[in-house]
Amino acid sequence: MANRLLWADDEIELLNAHIIFLKSKGYEVTTVTNGPDAIEACKNDSFDLILLDENMPGLTGLETLTIIKEMSPATPVVMVTKSEEEDIMEQAIGSKIADYLIKPVNPNQILLTLKKNIHHKEIVAEKANSAYQQNIGKLAMQIGDANTVEEWKEAYKKIVYWELKLESADEQMHEMLQSQKEDANTMFGRYVKNNYLKWMAAEREERPLMSHDIFREHIFPLVDKGEKVFFIIIDNFRYDQWRVLADEIGNDFSVEEELYTSILPTATQYARNAIFSGLMPSKIKEMFPELWIDEEEEEGKNLNEEALIATQIARYRRKDKFSYSKVLTSAQADKYLDTINSLAGNDINVLVINFIDMLSHARTESLMVRELASNEAAYRSITLSWLRHSAIKRLFRYLADNDFTVIITTDHGSIQVESPVKVIGDKNTNTNLRYKLGKALNYSSKDVFEIREPAKAFLPAPNLSTSYIFATGDKFFAYPNNYNYYVSYYKDTFQHGGISMEEMLVPIVKLRPKGR
Repeated sequence: MANRLLWADDEIELLNAHIIFLKSKGYEVTTVTNGPDAIEACKNDSFDLILLDENMPGLTGLETLTIIKEMSPATPVVMVTKSEEEDIMEQAIGSKIADYLIKPVNPNQILLTLKKNIHHKEIVAEKANSAYQQNIGKLAMQIGDANTVEEWKEAYKKIVYWELKLESADEQMHEMLQSQKEDANTMFGRYVKNNYLKWMAAEREERPLMSHDIFREHIFPLVDKGEKVFFIIIDNFRYDQWRVLADEIGNDFSVEEELYTSILPTATQYARNAIFSGLMPSKIKEMFPELWIDEEEEEGKNLNEEALIATQIARYRRKDKFSYSKVLTSAQADKYLDTINSLAGNDINVLVINFIDMLSHARTESLMVRELASNEAAYRSITLSWLRHSAIKRLFRYLADNDFTVIITTDHGSIQVESPVKVIGDKNTNTNLRYKLGKALNYSSKDVFEIREPAKAFLPAPNLSTSYIFATGDKFFAYPNNYNYYVSYYKDTFQHGGISMEEMLVPIVKLRPKGR
C-alpha cells in the first residue's frame, strides 16, 4: 500500500514537479494551500507524513503545526521554510517536528527525509537482516572455536550484539539467531562441565575473574588511588540489559566494560555472598558460620551482606569506611537519594538494587507482567523504562556531578527456560529450578552438571552424601508429581542458578565522570 503524504503550501502549484517525482516513487500525495485546509484534511484522513510550509498567509505553519499535533501526535511533520532564523527553528523543534527543510528544496532532499521518518525502521531492519545473513557463518565459527573463557565472552558479546541489532528484523532472522544461541549455550555448558572444577583448583592466574575476586581486584585498587567508589550491584542483571542501559548512563561518564564469570550456583545466596565476603561459599560457612544460612533453613539467605563486607575489609587489614544499602522500591530509592549527601565521606558506598530480580519473579507469578515482558526484547525494554523513570537515573547524575567512580555489576544473570528435566529429591531438597542439592537426588546425568564432592567446588555440604546438580542451556528441573502443571507454570519464565552464558558471563562496568 502506498504511503500517504499531505503537503500544505500556499505556492503548491510551483511544486508540481516535486509532487510528480514523489508519485513516481510510489507515494500518494494530497495537496492543500493553507493551514485550515491542512487541519480539515487531517480530520478526514490519516497520513504517514505531513510537509508543512512555515510561511503561509492567515494561519501560519507553526500555528497549524500546533493544532495538527494535538489531533495526530504520532504523525511526523516536516517543516518547510524560507527562513533560517534560529527562533523559528527552535519554535518548530519545540513543537516536535520530525525534520525541517530550507527552501528551495530539491526532490532528493524530500526523499531523504521521507526515508528517515517513514521508512527508517524497515531500512534498518533490512540492513540488519542482510548483515546478519552475511555473518552467520562467521558467528558459527566463533562459537564452535571458543575454547577459553575470553573466547566465550567474545562469542556471547557478539550474540548480544545481533540480538539488539535484529530486534526489528523479521521472524526468520530471530529464529536463526535463537538457534545459534541455543547451540552456543549447549557448547558453553560442556565447556563449563569440563573446566569448572579445574578453575576451583587453580591459582588466580590460571582461572577467570570470579565473584569472590571483585572487591580485591576492582574495588580496593580504586580506593588505594584515592578515588571515591560507589559500588552498585543490580541483582539478576544480564549483559544484554546493560547494553540497552549503557547509552542512557554513558552520557555523563566514560565507560569501561567487561564480563566476569559468576560462581556456581548462579544464585544470590552463593554468588552475591561470595562478592561481599571475598570468599567461596564453603569458606564463608567455615570461617563465619553465624553469617551463612543453609538451604534448608527458612531464614533469608542475604541478610548478612553488610557484615560480610566488614569481614572482607578486616581480613585484608584495611580501614576503609563503607556504607551498605539495599533498594527494593521507588519510595526507598527516593529516600536513599534524600540522604545521599551523608555518604560523601565514605571510601566505599555499596548499593544493592533489586528491581530486575523482582521483575523476573513478578513475571513468573503474574500473567499481566508476563504479557508485558513476553520475550527478551520486551524484558530489556522494561529494564530501560525503569531506569529512565526511576530515582536511579537521578542517582547516576548525582554521582557524575560529585566525581564518584562507579562500579556496576551483578551477582548473576538469568535465562528464559524452555525444556523440563525430571528430578526426584527428598523433602529437604531446595526449590530452585536451575540447581538442586541433596543426599537422595535422582536424575539423568546426561541432562545436568553434577558435583558429587561439593568440597572440590567450595560448596557447603549439609550432609556427607550431599551432591549438587546444575541445569544447563534452557533446561529447568521439574518434579514428576503434578508434572504437567509444574511445567506449564514455569516454562518461558526467567530463572537463574544454573549454567548458561546469560547467567554466568555477567557485566562489570567502571564509570568515571566525563569532566574528571
